[in-house]
Amino acid sequence: KPETIKIKPLGFTEEVEIALNFICECDCHKNGTENSEICHNGNGTYECGACRCNEGRIGRHCECSTNEVTSEDLDKNCRKDNGTDICSNNGDCVCGSCECKKRENPEERYSGKFCDCDNFNCDRSNNKLCGGHGRCECRVCICDANWTGSACDCSLDTTTCLASNKQICNGRGTCECGTCKCTDPKFQGPTCEICPTCPGVCAEHKECVQCRAFGTGEKKETCERDCSYFNLIKVKDRDKLPQPGQAFPLMHCKERDANDCWFYYTYAVNNNTEKEVHVVETLDCPAGPDIIPIVAGVVAGIVLIGLALLLIWKLLMIIHDRREFAKFEKEKMNAKWDTGENPIYKSAVTTVVNPKYEGK
Repeated sequence: KPETIKIKPLGFTEEVEIALNFICECDCHKNGTENSEICHNGNGTYECGACRCNEGRIGRHCECSTNEVTSEDLDKNCRKDNGTDICSNNGDCVCGSCECKKRENPEERYSGKFCDCDNFNCDRSNNKLCGGHGRCECRVCICDANWTGSACDCSLDTTTCLASNKQICNGRGTCECGTCKCTDPKFQGPTCEICPTCPGVCAEHKECVQCRAFGTGEKKETCERDCSYFNLIKVKDRDKLPQPGQAFPLMHCKERDANDCWFYYTYAVNNNTEKEVHVVETLDCPAGPDIIPIVAGVVAGIVLIGLALLLIWKLLMIIHDRREFAKFEKEKMNAKWDTGENPIYKSAVTTVVNPKYEGK
């Protein structure tokens, strides 16, 4: 029996009609079953593994009536547009309508006119569909109340962002998806209350660092109970301490213990909000006094001071003597006595005769 096939490219009005004239039949045609139940309740003959439909029926299993649809419309009605697969490749086109495929998991299903929707291909969070806080509809998460985001993993609840002072993110950040985003780079932590580089941090942690690193200080008896809130890492020397500008802010500290020994450490909060302390494992203690240089210095100082005082006295005496000599010279130059006025050289005005020598 001749058959006619029409080939029509999508998007074009032209078509090719092919007329098939069978010149022979296969042996399996002889064993065909007329009005087989396989061919949609007896609407065709099942032969050679396929249905040969009766007059007025079309389709792979003769499931369609030519009075309802035409062979040209079957695939067209099952495509969303000319560039997509039939039933989005997720179903079968039956009489111009898509019948979506079933999945092994009964909770997963395809839906939509073209089987282009499903409830299992939405975004996931923590390996849960829609984060466990919503339902998947046509590959889009419909979130529960107080949840948002493409995977419903962003909480609108701000309770987790409240700091100890009842402010959201300590007033130094914004609450996004239930987590604080600190706007002040100095502050860290889940509620922006930790400031590793603020003044006072070194003094705050001094006693705990001292007791854990060296077993001394005021908290050495309660060290295990009060000072286990940070990770302690010992280094050989100061050059091994972390430096500013690395992955997270840190504070360099220098503190002194009761024995006047200095110890050096850094305090920081890493990206996992864990407190880290790097401490130099050796104390920097002042060396004891050297007696001999001190005594020698004192003796030398006394001798030098004595020599200096002696030189000063000698200088003053020289200055005093020169002043006295200059004064003497000046007085000598100012003397106005001469031989005429000098009473030593004046002749006697009165002559006195001594009676004892008179007549002699």
